[in-house]
Amino acid sequence: MLLLPAHARRAMMTSMMIAAITVAPALGGHAMAQEAGHGASHPATADSAKSAATKLSADKPAGEQADDKSASPHGHLDLRNLPADVTTHHTLSLPGRSLAFAATAGSIRLYNGKGEPQVDIAVTAYKLDGADPRTRPVTFLFNGGPGASSAWLQLGAAGPWRLPIGSNVVASSPPVLQANAETWLDFTDLVFIDPVGTGYSRFVAGGEEVRKQFYSVDGDVSAMALVIRRWLEKNDRLASPKYLAGESYGGIRGPKVVDNLQTKQGVGVNGLILMSPVLDFRDLSGSSLLQYAARLPSMTAVARQQKGKVTRADLADVESYARSEFLTDLVKGEADKEATTRLADRVAALTGIDKTVSRRLAGRIDTREFQREFDRDHGRVTGRFDGAKLGLDPFPDSSASHFGDPSADSLIAPLTSAATQLTRSTLNWKPDGSYELLNGSVAEQWNFGRGLHPLESTTQLREILSVDPNLRVLVSGGLFDLAAPYYGTQMVLDQLPPTLAEKRVKFVVYPGGHMFYADDASRQGLRDEVKAMMK
Repeated sequence: MLLLPAHARRAMMTSMMIAAITVAPALGGHAMAQEAGHGASHPATADSAKSAATKLSADKPAGEQADDKSASPHGHLDLRNLPADVTTHHTLSLPGRSLAFAATAGSIRLYNGKGEPQVDIAVTAYKLDGADPRTRPVTFLFNGGPGASSAWLQLGAAGPWRLPIGSNVVASSPPVLQANAETWLDFTDLVFIDPVGTGYSRFVAGGEEVRKQFYSVDGDVSAMALVIRRWLEKNDRLASPKYLAGESYGGIRGPKVVDNLQTKQGVGVNGLILMSPVLDFRDLSGSSLLQYAARLPSMTAVARQQKGKVTRADLADVESYARSEFLTDLVKGEADKEATTRLADRVAALTGIDKTVSRRLAGRIDTREFQREFDRDHGRVTGRFDGAKLGLDPFPDSSASHFGDPSADSLIAPLTSAATQLTRSTLNWKPDGSYELLNGSVAEQWNFGRGLHPLESTTQLREILSVDPNLRVLVSGGLFDLAAPYYGTQMVLDQLPPTLAEKRVKFVVYPGGHMFYADDASRQGLRDEVKAMMK
């Protein structure tokens, strides 16, 4: 999930010169062996990734116990230490099969180069019983935000238990987990990582400089890569096939973490899975004209699904228009009145926006305007993460936009409660403090970098494909996603050289929004693609 509230998107536009695109009680288990794992990080900033890499340290100084979490915290960001890891054992009955597995809920502590503790990163791992670790794949999963925990992927798509988060979910829906028939655990072990500030992950010491370090693009990448390396070492899985899966801002994080693993941590990666990714902020915001081409097919999909089921094949005409006549008229600018009127009227016909409104906006409709105008006559707004989800406008009589996201806001309460119950009751790991499903303060404080090179990961995507000719990449998206529109992803992937992408990079689009896996058929389709990739 791409967090970034409206004010954070405006702040990021200023700093980067661009804008953001923005269980049931029966699930119990028996507590078994306890483990604790630690690693180290570095005092990186967004401008010093290369020099900071030399300061990485995987262990505390000699004479100190690597698994001792009793170090006294210091600095004004101090929080309580996380408890020791807990492993429980479970058997899951699914259609046509039964899965027996171990679940370990715990954390990995990161230190600076001086051996001083900085953060505890919460990790939840599921390992199938009886599998050969030398050949059994392991997949590390994380969400985006920045500020989103991994519960979205764990409880929405890939984990052994799932919370239904379809269109009928409201804030008061019971947070009851059910066995996930589409879990990936059949064919890969799963490790869900919560970056600091999300889930139960927290700072343990260090003050303001530590916060700045981890709330930055490069500091975050280094921390995530180190957590992955430490988990592999601790669990004797360096020989296993290794995969990374990221959603939304995970499109920025994913290629950069793989690059860090390949070149700084000494860990090879077999495959990268990206769901509803943001790969390049430049093309989706600010003054870029490409943002309008990127959004147009998704807005059209939202309009057409009001009349019936829509697939990507049904959008071939608008995709063709978006990369041809639309761009031609767009580039001519409003100085060409004939081209502007032609464009505005075609956009109105495709998106369902009133022609008068489209002409007033010169056919350049951004996400917020589309959300407000699409069904304004009935006092409803569309979702940002799923434009097909309509909700009531709390201030329909206002000339300004004062509404949230009907496709995401209703999920916060049930997902947070379900994640808390799973961790504390089923997995028997009981940290102090609250579970942070979506931490807005992380996005607000995030250092996206400055200068002439706005945030993107396509450079690292090219580099990791060139470093390892066996690396494969699976990219997926939802038709109705207005936060990270699928056609924007398509435009970025189309720029990859065939020598890198042919037969190695696959893009699949499903009915649904940003969290397209909320749809049963789309979730099954994603599972099938991931399974085929790992074969």
